[in-house]
Amino acid sequence: MTEKRKTTTSTEVKRRYNEKVYSRINFSAPKELVEEFKNKCSELGVSQAQVLKDAMSSFLEENK
Repeated sequence: MTEKRKTTTSTEVKRRYNEKVYSRINFSAPKELVEEFKNKCSELGVSQAQVLKDAMSSFLEENK
């Protein structure tokens, strides 16, 4: 029987790629606003990250 190798290569490669290509934005918002945002995203079946990316793209497009 072939034994499956345990390796973190794939995880490590993904981590390095993400560090190279992406940046994080950290900000504070009122708890009520965050809760409402999370609930609405869940209700609509969209990711919070995608909503924020779309908002950033729209903002940049409108302010060229």
